[in-house]
Amino acid sequence: MIEQSAQIIDSIHPQKFKNPFVTAKGEQRAVVALTRLKTLWFNTGSLCNITCRNCYMDSSPTNDALAYLSLSDVTGYLDEIKEQSFPVEEIAFTGGEPFMNRSLPDMLHAVLDRGFKALVLTNAMKPLQQKQKYLDALNQQFPGGLTIRVSIDHFTQTKHEDIRGTNTWQPMINGLRWLVDNNFKLAIAGRMCWDETEHQARQGYAKLFAQENIDIDTTNPAQLVLFPEMDAAKDVPEITVSCWDILGVAPETMMCATSRMVVKKRGSDHPVVMPCTLLPYDEAFELGRDLQCSQPKVQLNHPHCARFCVLGGASCSAA
Repeated sequence: MIEQSAQIIDSIHPQKFKNPFVTAKGEQRAVVALTRLKTLWFNTGSLCNITCRNCYMDSSPTNDALAYLSLSDVTGYLDEIKEQSFPVEEIAFTGGEPFMNRSLPDMLHAVLDRGFKALVLTNAMKPLQQKQKYLDALNQQFPGGLTIRVSIDHFTQTKHEDIRGTNTWQPMINGLRWLVDNNFKLAIAGRMCWDETEHQARQGYAKLFAQENIDIDTTNPAQLVLFPEMDAAKDVPEITVSCWDILGVAPETMMCATSRMVVKKRGSDHPVVMPCTLLPYDEAFELGRDLQCSQPKVQLNHPHCARFCVLGGASCSAA
């Protein structure tokens, strides 16, 4: 995985994203400080039940580069949040497909029982559907505390399956239908990799949800999150300190200003903390084993920093 990441960077420009402090042109690289830890992400493991084209995480049925997190891994960080009085509001789970981790229901119970909001990113297919009994019990015990964000890459079956594979649409619709029928708090994640404006995309999703009788406000970016395309071969500029003013973007609005993610590498005996959800494999971005050690400023020394966050304006948080 790390070698693949390096190849992505080299395909852009051989001198870009090499030095964490200065760009290829010798300009001071932009950094982002952790202003407050609002969202803590857990990558439950890199395995997924399907293989998507251009998956942000390279998740698949065979990618086990990230081991499954255990319940004790999660509760250890929840204990640290309490001990250090970190202002965390939301605990979020991503993958891979989080519901492939058998410990996820227990993790969610631990999170909700401690008063946090919980968010799970899912394809709503078989792994989620196998956990319906547990999810229903959690939703009844902690009403409004759990948000399920379902990935629908396009509002048409043809284009959704162009990314996710044949016969992935109807199982997703079935899972989404069950979540709606059982009064779960929902959000949808789509992708802007088509020749469409954001307005056209939101109109298309609105039509789909009207047909399916699904109550999603497509004008609300928290309910319908549209992620920019992550074309690994497309060149992107390096972000310098002067870019904030030029672009009219504030560093404190970046995901790594309010978020951290916990991952566990295959073969490792302990998890590590990363600055965001997009860099689960890159050792250069490891910030330490605990949240207290993950406070340093993050050097925006990766193409995803420019492509997804600074220029794309995207965030994985529910807020």
